[in-house]
Order: sequence, then C-alpha cells, then structure tokens
Amino acid sequence: MQHKVIDTKDVVIRFCGDSGDGMQLTGTLFADASALYGNEISTFPDYPAEIRAPHGTVSGVSGFQVHVGAQEVNTPGDYADVLVAMNPAALRANAKWAKPTATIIIDDDTFTEDLIKRAGYATMNPIEELRIEDRNIIVSPITSLTKESLKDSGMDQKAIVRCKNMFTLGMCFYMFNRPLEYTYAYLEKKFKKKPELIAPNKKVLFDGYNYASNIQAIANTYTIKPAKQEKGVYRNISGNQATAWGLIAASEKSGRPLFCGSYPITPATAILEELAIHKNLGVKTYQAEDEIAGICTAIGAAYAGNMAVTTTSGPGLSLKSEALGLAMITELPLVVVDVQRSGPSTGIPTKTEQTDLNQALYGRNGECPVAVIAAHSPSHCFDAAFYAGKFAMEHMMPVVLLSEGFLGNGSEPWKIPSMKDYPAINPPIIDSSEGAYQPFARDAKTFARKWAFPGKAGLEHRVGGLEKNTAGVISSDPENHEKMVAERAEKVARLADYIPEQKVIGAEKADVLIVGWGGTFGHLYSAYNDLADEGKSVALCHFDFINPLPKNTADIFRNYKKIIVCELNSGQFADYLRAKHPQFKYEQYNKVQGQPFIVEDVVAAVRKLF
Repeated sequence: MQHKVIDTKDVVIRFCGDSGDGMQLTGTLFADASALYGNEISTFPDYPAEIRAPHGTVSGVSGFQVHVGAQEVNTPGDYADVLVAMNPAALRANAKWAKPTATIIIDDDTFTEDLIKRAGYATMNPIEELRIEDRNIIVSPITSLTKESLKDSGMDQKAIVRCKNMFTLGMCFYMFNRPLEYTYAYLEKKFKKKPELIAPNKKVLFDGYNYASNIQAIANTYTIKPAKQEKGVYRNISGNQATAWGLIAASEKSGRPLFCGSYPITPATAILEELAIHKNLGVKTYQAEDEIAGICTAIGAAYAGNMAVTTTSGPGLSLKSEALGLAMITELPLVVVDVQRSGPSTGIPTKTEQTDLNQALYGRNGECPVAVIAAHSPSHCFDAAFYAGKFAMEHMMPVVLLSEGFLGNGSEPWKIPSMKDYPAINPPIIDSSEGAYQPFARDAKTFARKWAFPGKAGLEHRVGGLEKNTAGVISSDPENHEKMVAERAEKVARLADYIPEQKVIGAEKADVLIVGWGGTFGHLYSAYNDLADEGKSVALCHFDFINPLPKNTADIFRNYKKIIVCELNSGQFADYLRAKHPQFKYEQYNKVQGQPFIVEDVVAAVRKLF
C-alpha cells in the first residue's frame, strides 16, 4: 500500500477512555504540541460527572477533543476525524461523535467479554452493534505493546499499563506529523524530581510513533501547516487560567492588592488554584470552609481596601446570594466569578450550560441589581476578568462575571498582551474629608460612592445590611429607602456610559440577526460564516455585557427583519431582551443537554427563518 502525506486545513481528534487512562493529559499534550508548532487550536475536555465511576462503565468515560487548524479555529469541532477509544465503554459513549469518514483507534486488549458486557453492549461485536463498520477501524493491542516496550524499565506492571496513553499519543503524533520534541521537554520537566521515569516515558512515546509508522493500517498521514498569526508571543491558555491572570492584571493596574476568598467547586476551582500560585505578585487566597464564608471574607477584604474576588459555580452562587446583596447595599467593589455548569442543584457537575443567567440577574432578595458581564472564549476570559475588576472598583459595586465549564476547561492560543495597552484603573479612594464625611455621597457621573479604608481619621463609617441614608446613618424612613434603592439601580444603569457600543459581525442590515452571549460565540460565529458562504442575508450580534446592555442595542435590532436568540438554556437571555426591548420579536434556538452547540444544528435552525 502506497503511503501518502496529505495536507489538510484542519482536523478534529477525540481521545476517550476510562477515568484512569490519562485521556485529559493525552489530549492536552497533543494540543500543546500543536500550539507550539504554530497551529490554531481549540479544546474541549469532557469529564465524567461521577468522581469515580465503576471501571469500564459508560458513566466513567473521560474525553478530550482538540481541533487543530492551519487557519482560524473557533470551536473544538462538532465531530471527530479521529476517535481514540481505549475501551468498549469509551467507544460506546463516543462513536456518535465520529464522522462517517473517521479513523477509529481502539485498544484490542481491552475488548474482553467482561468489559464489553460492562459497557452495556447487547452482543460481543461492538463495532457491528454500533454500525461503524464503514469507518477506518485500527485495532491495535496497545496495552500489550506498552508492556513490551517497557518490560526492561524496572517499573511495576500497574505503572507500565498507565503509560499506554503515551503509546497512543505517539501513534497520533505519527499520523499527524507532530514533532516529539515538545513532549520530550514536557516529560523532562514533569519528572525532574524522578529522573528515572523520563527515559521510559520517552521510549514508550517513541515506540508508539514507530509502531504506527510500520503498520499498514495507517495508509496516510496528515500535515496541518502552521497558521498565519499576528506577530507576538503566544501561549496556550485555558479559560480559568486566563480569568485568574485577568484578575491579577486588574489588581496591578489599580494598585490594590488582590484577595480571593473561595470554596472549591467544579468547574471553577482552577481559578483559586491558579491565583494561589502567585503570592509573589501580592495575591492573597483563602480557601474557606463553605461558599458563604468565601464571599463574606471577600467582602471584608473589599472593606479593607483590597480588590476582592470570589469564585464559584451555579450551586455556590445560590449560597452566596444573601452576601452578594450585602456587597450591593454596602456598595463595596467585588468580582463574583460564576463558571456555569449543568443544573439545577448539583445537576451534572462537569457539563457546561448557560443556565445561571437569571440567577445572576435576579437571584437576590429585595431590589438588588448588579452588573453582569460574560466571557465568550477561553482567551477572552482575561479581558472579561480585567474589566470586571475595573468596573467593580471604579463604580464601587459587585460585578458578576459569567464564564462556563466549556470556557473554563477549554483552551486556545492566546497572544500575550502588553499591559500598557490596557486602561488605567482609578478607584475613587478618599483619604480625607472636608467637613462631615458622607459615606454614601455620590459622584455626579458614575453615582459611585467614595472608597474609605478603615483606620483613616475622619472617615469612620458604618457598613452592614441595614438601610442607611447618605450620611451612613441607619434609616427606615420610607422616602430615604426608595431614594437609595433608585440610586443604587441608577449606578448600575450608568455603567452603560462606560462600556463599548455593541458591534455586529456581518451586514448592518439583513434578513436575520443571530444573537448570542457568553461561550457560544465560536459556534455561532462558525454558523454565521457557513450561512454567509451560502449567500444568506445574515449577521451576528454577540453580547459580552448583559447588565446593563450596550446603549445601541435597540438601534441594532431595528435593522433586521428577524432576530433569533441562541443559548444553552431554555431562553433566559431571550426573555431578558423581551423585558428590556419588548418592541422586537425574538425567535429562539435552545439546547439544554450539558453540551456545547453543534454548528450544523444552529445553521439548520437559522435556515428555517428564511
């Protein structure tokens, strides 16, 4: 069989196996090698919802999908060109994501009668039962080959078997002409304190590469050329890491030390972990005993003059709601990061959704509006976090930053910016007062009060959840309460004067406007491109600023005959737009499955409007 090297513009690879098979690491190393090679990438880790599901069951399957391109890549891809399935359960859970033309690599050693039954198959022939006989199936004894590769390594059998993911990675590196050097460097760094493990891991990686080059089953290999990018220094970054760095950047620009009080929760924990690394930058982190303690310590830190942050996911935001009302009525700066996951209640902890929007907008007692910002991609999490910090401090109010599990765990190349290109952050700090200090006197433009730190003579004032008047005195006067409620709401509304105008991708006037927010951007942008290529009269309007909405929102909407709002919930943003701009009619396309959009499904939904 003649070997061919085929140039391709992009490829989607999905690695899947049992939770202990190392698929997250395998996918990450393939993605990192591709990013360092110069490709555009987008990744989607797909974790099992159970902490430790029974071995070999569908509920315990862990996956990692990576989209590698020689040009712009906006999503991790809908369906896989290559599916790596390390056991029968992984194949059963992920066969539906393999393209009709896909190559499927399976570990023949794991397709035993016991594991096939445990995965829930009705027959002993999974490939036939799943109706994937027409795919290019590469059946390899990966576990046996790994054992043979490392038989003289001195490692025990359990440790050797754990290395089968590296053997598989070597096979994929051969198939897509990925250089091994980047992963060699990773192994040298990872096992610096256990140097005896470096050589065996390098060997099994190379042996997987060499095995793939010698078997006839892989007839073709593929080359994805480096993408053309703006000049600069790039790195692969996840959304949670970018969020942490954006918060640190805002702290640096403001001159206020960063404090994060949080309780670990999937999928937000990595933000707290990343912040904890950077004590050298003056970052203080506190792992509280629960969600309530986390936000309350952050509010205390804000009162003391810190840039205060708390991080969580949907269930934690519920628990923080009373204290978030406290931050709002005391008018202290606070960033609340909500990395959304499937709900309600515990829901499906490792799966992504956009179902916390109503909670972010309305989930507090009393008249308690807060600013709400949404990140739209893993790298954009940096900017979203930076501006959440800027607006919280300059406008003296809590800001909810909505991310999503898809963004927080996903990654993409990020051009490292120069901080001189970011605006200054100027909190309204007060050091002294002429005459009697009025703690809730407001700036004429922003309606923000001054930020007075404890210990400054003449600026002593009381904070707390009870209503107060401008002088900071507790008051139950009806007129004063209504006045303060209106002023706090007006302060949030006036943020619209400081956020950028909404932009539209595509024609300024068209038949259909696709509207979205948050982490659906890449899928909606891809759908827009596909529709535009078909000659459809379509445009895309994607919102990063939710409350308040950009001031030109209505001006945009009136230029389109039909508006369709696409979101990973039952229609929360569509309902919000109906409340804010009822003069327009909104069509909806919704998905609540704990999974991102499929681009072709969005395209099909929009086509129905023409």
